[in-house]
Amino acid sequence: MPCEGDTPAASAAVDASRLRQCLFTLAELLYVNGHVLETVTLPGCGLAKREIAALDEQDAGWAACREMLESNAAGMTNQEGRFVLTSLGRDIMFDLFGQGAADCA
Repeated sequence: MPCEGDTPAASAAVDASRLRQCLFTLAELLYVNGHVLETVTLPGCGLAKREIAALDEQDAGWAACREMLESNAAGMTNQEGRFVLTSLGRDIMFDLFGQGAADCA
């Protein structure tokens, strides 16, 4: 018998909460390292492999957050091999930080 909290809606709420936490972590790491949110919200920009490696070294939780974002289709590697947010990730970033944080134009 499933637990009371094991419903698809509860699972989606947990995932959404984790995604928000990961985006907060990402925003903090970007700020601390001299980046702006547009670094990851603009599809043509993104974090290069060396920048991702620096974040991995600085914060042990970042790798798990990046994996969570990618596995939930909120983050991806663009054609240039740089980590960026997908439209889902940008939408959540916009909800968290307001207009301008997820502008793509």
